[in-house]
Amino acid sequence: MSDVNRKKALVTGASRGIGKSIAQMLASEGYDLYLTCHNNIAVLRNFASELQELYGTTCKCHAFPICDEEKVAKMFEDIPYLDLLVNNAGISYIGLLTDMSFQEWREVIDTNLNACFLTCRYAVPGMVHRHCGKIINISSVWGTVGASMEVAYSASKGGMNAFTRALAKELAPSNIQVNAIACGAIDTDMNRCLGKEDIEALIQEIPADRMGSPDEVAELVRYLSAGNAYLTGQVITLDGGWT
Repeated sequence: MSDVNRKKALVTGASRGIGKSIAQMLASEGYDLYLTCHNNIAVLRNFASELQELYGTTCKCHAFPICDEEKVAKMFEDIPYLDLLVNNAGISYIGLLTDMSFQEWREVIDTNLNACFLTCRYAVPGMVHRHCGKIINISSVWGTVGASMEVAYSASKGGMNAFTRALAKELAPSNIQVNAIACGAIDTDMNRCLGKEDIEALIQEIPADRMGSPDEVAELVRYLSAGNAYLTGQVITLDGGWT
């Protein structure tokens, strides 16, 4: 298959966790990849080299704050087209709202929500021109029900969910599908900051009696990336029956 005909995907926050699993799944499906991280560029490049060796894919890596419009625009100058955009980059803040600085609030909103706007802003024109494309936003159950001590994170993911539904309506006439995955407790570095007792207590609340895996999120991305064109504007919960 010539390079011009290969499927191309952008995955943000791809150096670890959910983003890494999604990138590996897409490489196995024959996608050429554009991968971003904040500052783990050496880790990301090593991972990209592994994917290239295993699957014969082409991977281009970028390290910068994903809410930096100038750098996002520069990255898109080297992307001829996208079949799939996965907005996965995210950070959390755990603590009382009254202990949170405005700068800390802005960092969460910038990374989790404003970056989603930026990548979509630059990806959508090409998708509209080609009259095809899929956007998948990695959200959280806290965006629907909210979490104590995670107000900024919950607000950012709630905004992402509304963004998903609204953009899906805007882009449906152009045959572009926009969906979100509202993840529950997934076994990633973000959740490993919890102590053993906290994790055990959390698992007791989950009917599936375990945390989810990044690979399970990637499998749902696989389905959405290849699924039917009538499925759009959905926030799909993946939480083992927790919420």
